[in-house]
Amino acid sequence: MYSIASLHEFRRHLQLTESDTDADNDLRQALEKASHLIESLTQRRYCPALETRRLTIDAANPRELILPDDLLELISIASDGRNLSKDALRRIPNRPDLPASVLILSGGEVFSGELSVTGIWGWHDRWTQAWRKSGDTLGDLELDPDATWITVDDVDGKDQDGVSPRFQVGQLLRMESEYLRLIAVDREGNRLGSQRGVNGTEAVSHAAGTPIETYRAASAIRDLCLRYAELLINSAGLLEDETSPALKRLRRLTA
Repeated sequence: MYSIASLHEFRRHLQLTESDTDADNDLRQALEKASHLIESLTQRRYCPALETRRLTIDAANPRELILPDDLLELISIASDGRNLSKDALRRIPNRPDLPASVLILSGGEVFSGELSVTGIWGWHDRWTQAWRKSGDTLGDLELDPDATWITVDDVDGKDQDGVSPRFQVGQLLRMESEYLRLIAVDREGNRLGSQRGVNGTEAVSHAAGTPIETYRAASAIRDLCLRYAELLINSAGLLEDETSPALKRLRRLTA
């Protein structure tokens, strides 16, 4: 399940009672379709992903690298097989909360040869605040890379912002460098069913007590996802005609 908003957020948006779960499968499908619609029409991704991109240098301007996607966080960059210092690069825009669309080499240097850029790609308007402390940690046992169920202290507790339940189906979780997609919640056993190593990350071992973080997409995009998912449920057909004008204003224009 890939969605920008969680099932709990959608149920709350629709003002459903806790016991009214008969339509949950349809709600999940609507969230997935709405997420795909938003990302395909804007040509942006709103949940972060780790990836290495191999890029071509513009011979007319070898100091500037126009990125093919929104770069939230640069991990490493290599030019002609040589790792470049991140200190030698200037981001455009040069704001840690916003994704970069251009990288510029300082000091008169130029990019050369084959370029590879490894980073966290995606779009967010407050990236430094996107990952929230869940208020919970991995249980008493080490989690191996093949395990899909995670034991925690209290699945329904409050997160750092006072939001309850802290864990919701559809959320993107982070444990150290690994991303996980939350696909089921076992309230009686305080367990989380997950897809491991998603969005380009690798499933690895985690020690007991490892903090668990939850990702919160940009609020405006999350609200769009909920509204379009509701339209999908109430509409007999596709929503391109209704949604395209609003979404195309968010379309990525660089590169």
